[in-house]
Amino acid sequence: METIKQDQHVLNQSDSAIPSSVNSANPGLLDRIFKLRQHETTIKTELVAGLTTFFTMAYVIFVNPNIMAAAGVDHGAAFVATCIGAALACFLMGLYANWPVGLAPGMGLNAFFTYTVVGDMGYSWQVALGAVFLSGVLFMIMSLSRIREWLLNSIPLSLRFAMGAGVGLFLGLIGLKTAGIVVDNPATLLSMGSFGEPSTLLAGVCFLLIAILSQRKMFGAILFSMLGVTAVGWAMGLVEYQGLVSAPPSLGPTWMAMDIAGALNVGMVSVILAFLFVNMFDTAGTLMGVAHRAHLVDDDGRIKNLSRALKADSTSSVMGSFVGCPPVTSYVESASGVAAGGRTGLTAVTVGILFLLAMFFAPLAGMIPAYATAGALIYVAMLMMSGMAHINWKDHTDTIPAIVTVVMMPLTFSIANGIALGFLTYTVMKLFTGQHEKVSISLYVLSVIFIAKFAFL
Repeated sequence: METIKQDQHVLNQSDSAIPSSVNSANPGLLDRIFKLRQHETTIKTELVAGLTTFFTMAYVIFVNPNIMAAAGVDHGAAFVATCIGAALACFLMGLYANWPVGLAPGMGLNAFFTYTVVGDMGYSWQVALGAVFLSGVLFMIMSLSRIREWLLNSIPLSLRFAMGAGVGLFLGLIGLKTAGIVVDNPATLLSMGSFGEPSTLLAGVCFLLIAILSQRKMFGAILFSMLGVTAVGWAMGLVEYQGLVSAPPSLGPTWMAMDIAGALNVGMVSVILAFLFVNMFDTAGTLMGVAHRAHLVDDDGRIKNLSRALKADSTSSVMGSFVGCPPVTSYVESASGVAAGGRTGLTAVTVGILFLLAMFFAPLAGMIPAYATAGALIYVAMLMMSGMAHINWKDHTDTIPAIVTVVMMPLTFSIANGIALGFLTYTVMKLFTGQHEKVSISLYVLSVIFIAKFAFL
């Protein structure tokens, strides 16, 4: 009997040593699946973190359908595809990798999909989806082998940061063009639009509102700024009220609509590579950043379950192409949920459930005007350009190729062209300045492919 009392005393002492926040975690099914106690978190904390992440990235459910609709995709189907593609990806990330990361169709890649592949190159959106599928399959193969690690390490840091910044500038130009802040001009190519136009003025207001509220750390700054500007537009008679809730639109127009055979075209090689590279490097950067903030790094500096997280991300792009999404990728906005205490996949699963619930707000999505989404695009674009700060500005053989990459993406209206020209510039400059040892085998191979593209396509 005395032994039992001693054991009970030890257990009581052990329980008291556990933080109350952890001790209150459910020791049942959710704890076994997500290892809540091990990560020193609770169900309540994870749910709040998931809600926080969702509201910081929910703008994508309004922005992505508008961009996809410009490619000829049915708006309602694109809205449902966005929600389902994001939800499936979040479930996979949460249940397989146990990471607190939200995923959705990538900003910048969706613009490349619509305005370059479909608009400029003239391919159908079905063929563009086929390219998304193929790039996702390649990403999966790389994630299952050491090719991914080899390629990640062989691309110079300056070009990696430049790709992200270039996509941001490309996205920003599209946002400015959509808003009417930048317009075409036969004499000067581009010029400033008129803020006398209500839609242009509201787009500028939306951007400034997002920037101010984000700086003040307001919860869901992008989403609520878009909704606020939409409400102002409705009061001015620029937006027609369509309701808030309804049954989700049909997914039929985009379900399994990708044309894989059409994407198996020599001219699509650069497109597939652009989808692949941007997705891969963006994902790696996002996951590594979130891992440190979520305490997913062990004492030896290794990131826990990074391989699983990369596999979940790469698989998500393939699944997204089935429903009709551009490449699905991890969102850096997940850091907001991590800051709110998210540590496990329960955060990601919560985000996925909220994306599914969002499908019932299709009328609201249909009311969000282009000028509201343009304000969000411009703000997100500027955040993406922050990577330029990490480039070594003292070495011109690094900075010039990086600048070429960043500038040529918007000026040629093509992420693929920007990557190709940047990579070629880097290879040539390193070779002819006696730094050939800094040019990897993969860069030589890619340079040959890009030269062939410009010479024969």
